[in-house]
Amino acid sequence: MSISSLQDKVAIITGCSSGIGLATTRLFLERGASVFGIDIGAQPQKLAEDFSTFTFYQTNLTESQAAEHAVAKCIGKHNRIDILVNCAGVSDGFSSADTIHDEELEKVMAINLTVPIHLMKACLPAMKEQKSGTIVNVASKASISGACSGLAYTASKHGLVGATKNVAWRFHQEGIRCNAVLPGGVPTNIASSVQMEHFDSAGFNAFFPVIQLHVSKDSEGAPVPIIGADDVARGIAFLSSDESKMINGAMIPIDNAWSTI
Repeated sequence: MSISSLQDKVAIITGCSSGIGLATTRLFLERGASVFGIDIGAQPQKLAEDFSTFTFYQTNLTESQAAEHAVAKCIGKHNRIDILVNCAGVSDGFSSADTIHDEELEKVMAINLTVPIHLMKACLPAMKEQKSGTIVNVASKASISGACSGLAYTASKHGLVGATKNVAWRFHQEGIRCNAVLPGGVPTNIASSVQMEHFDSAGFNAFFPVIQLHVSKDSEGAPVPIIGADDVARGIAFLSSDESKMINGAMIPIDNAWSTI
């Protein structure tokens, strides 16, 4: 049995079709979990072909009752939920308080904060009945810093840390744990979620010196993230496993010491 084994666990993972969500889904499946993967995008076909323990559910989790329906589908198939990984997220265009557009603010807050709260709410009854359950929220360096992203993303990820701590304490006597990982820059397709019509170049230029302290550079001087999706996935797997059974309410940076500044 591998370290941080997830053998026979049932996990819901959002954002399973790409980036950190995809890497986490594959790792969980390799470590013996049954994964109910949720994404607004297309099914990751390779996972469906490689693992009979993978179930894909396509939906837009920002729609009314979508989280509840997704959780009900998972329970209908597996009769339980052991792990929830809130991984799906979007970025902003580095907009500041004086440039933020309502459309951008509402979208980022809905996907990065409201959806995870709805999913936690939907999963908690089953976890309370089982007297066990683990939640891992994918937060960010921007959860603990105001100097590396735009207003909407920063506010949403700060909020997710607050929600994580609240859930951890509220249910810590009921066998339920809630932790978060705080990744640094990771090469995923999250940049494609930016509404470029709202990109704030002045805001970006204000934050870029802090970002440069964390990333490497390619031959042309462009920033290159150094943290891989697999690095984050391993952290999520650890927090989801019994290896971390006394870790609750923790915010775990995965950023090669960027969090120290």
